[in-house]
Amino acid sequence: MINSIENVQGNEIERSKEDVLDRKKRKKNKKKKDKKKIKKKDKKNTDRIGEQDQIINPQSDGLGATISMDERIKDNAADIKDNSPEMIATVDVSNKNGKNDDDDNNDNDDNQMNQKVGKDSMEEEKKDDVAKLEVKEDEKVVETTKEKVEEEEQDEEAIITKTTFSSLGVCEALCDATKALGWEYTSRIQKEAIPHALAGRDVIGLAETGSGKTGAFAIPILHSLLEDPIRGAVYAIVLAPTRELAFQIHEVFAGLGSGIGATSVCIVGGVDSASQAIALARNPHIVTATPGRLLDHLKNTKGFHLSKVKYLIMDEADRMLSMDFEEEINQILEVVPDSTSGRRTMLFSATMTSKVQKLQRASLSDPIRVEVSTKFQTPKKLMQSYLFIPAKYKDVYLTYIINENVGKSMLVFGATCNNVQRLALMLRNLSFPAVCLHGQMTQPKRLGALNKFKSGTRDILICTDVASRGLDIPSVDVVINFDLPGHGKDYVHRVGRTARAGKSGKAIAMVTQYDVEVYQRLEGLLGKKLPEYKLDEETVLILLERVNEAQRLATRELKEQMAAAKSHGRNGKRQGGRSRSGDGDGADGDGGVESIVRSELKRGYYAGGSGGYGGGLHNQRGSGRGAGKKQRH
Repeated sequence: MINSIENVQGNEIERSKEDVLDRKKRKKNKKKKDKKKIKKKDKKNTDRIGEQDQIINPQSDGLGATISMDERIKDNAADIKDNSPEMIATVDVSNKNGKNDDDDNNDNDDNQMNQKVGKDSMEEEKKDDVAKLEVKEDEKVVETTKEKVEEEEQDEEAIITKTTFSSLGVCEALCDATKALGWEYTSRIQKEAIPHALAGRDVIGLAETGSGKTGAFAIPILHSLLEDPIRGAVYAIVLAPTRELAFQIHEVFAGLGSGIGATSVCIVGGVDSASQAIALARNPHIVTATPGRLLDHLKNTKGFHLSKVKYLIMDEADRMLSMDFEEEINQILEVVPDSTSGRRTMLFSATMTSKVQKLQRASLSDPIRVEVSTKFQTPKKLMQSYLFIPAKYKDVYLTYIINENVGKSMLVFGATCNNVQRLALMLRNLSFPAVCLHGQMTQPKRLGALNKFKSGTRDILICTDVASRGLDIPSVDVVINFDLPGHGKDYVHRVGRTARAGKSGKAIAMVTQYDVEVYQRLEGLLGKKLPEYKLDEETVLILLERVNEAQRLATRELKEQMAAAKSHGRNGKRQGGRSRSGDGDGADGDGGVESIVRSELKRGYYAGGSGGYGGGLHNQRGSGRGAGKKQRH
């Protein structure tokens, strides 16, 4: 663009020079013509004077004026004769000076024209420079506008905004608490939801996983608690579908409320209820609970009530309002104040239900719906892909992927407790630092496995959907769906364990010939087709022999476990209680596979799997207690 402008300007300069030369020639020609005209006029005037002298009669009466003029001419002529030498000299000098003046004028004209040409060229060069500068400035303006547009788009797409908590009306004490937790700016859901919650509105929040939904309801609760504190009663109740999520929410409340004197208690199953009853007797401000254990305390713990509750929060509300928790939620809603008594309700989820009947069960009062994502939206910085493989080589491909990503933290999701336990044993036989997490484990062991994974002492966590919802593990790099979930919601929550709070992550779905229909339905819900994660089958199958050996060991140990579960029957719990204090972590000990399985059997927490002895899903058969008859051993 600049080169073309320079070429055009160069042509214009050459044309202007030619025009100047043409003007010079024209001026010279004009001067010559003017001189010739002046000479002709002088001749004509002298001829006219002679003719008048001849024609006019000096004695005529009616021509006094003409005679007087003639006399004046004669007198002037006489004066000219008298002063002729001086006049001639002056005329000669004047002629000479006139000639020199003409030459000087011509030279001056030439100099002036040259100066004009120089000035014109200088002006044109300046114009060129100005044009170049304008082009550069235009380019800079375009670049800056593009950068601004990109920044605005990034701000719109970014999870973390540039809005501070103080600008939303949050009190100074809570702003200091958020800074202590590393929350300098609000997330998008927090920016949209907190002002409505502070105004006393019921809120339905829909935001993608890892977007700060816990802070969106925790900060308004603590802010209103500071403004209107109560004593001797529970101020807010937070319900979560899983124990691990309840513990995580409790940690957030404890961190935010420590500086303002707010107390929080976590009430979940798998933990001694007596210690929980003691904590509830102190009337904490915030109670974070799973529905089953909360209902148990409402029935059996004396003095515990929810009659003065000001806030009811349901995290992962679509799951809380489903059929799984129908009875518990209905009974809890009966003992808490309704919306007419001033109780506020907030529902949050990454896959919020749109069914009015389910939302009406929460008895909302004029709610405002805050959406910063679509229903099945996954994180934008998450790289998703699928791997189409034969089912018989599924374990081999899993081992290859884990070996390929060694050193990274990985979550592997399985469908059943049995399969999760088997995969953990198999990977440990292959010297991978794997730990398992499923619903048949005791709560201390579940928390222990989760803490080991969070702290980085174990890089691989094999788990069921117990770990799919709400858990905030910032260090997760890869999520592998070993078994595809039955519903798109579960997939969104699974892959949402990585790429949290604006970070990047990777998710791989392992699809066999039996999962094609489920996977196509999943792509339909996501609204896009995922790219294929390509691997060379020959390279992968190099590991086949070693993986088969590890599979045989893991299968043998599981069979021994199930046989031992049959033989122990009802005495399993009693024996587990005797040896509980002296054993290590079930799937994470250092004494080999056999000692791991035996210690788990002694604990008695794993009585599940397939074959009619219990399982991790609601549609599997019972726990298998007393399934076999007592035998001698």
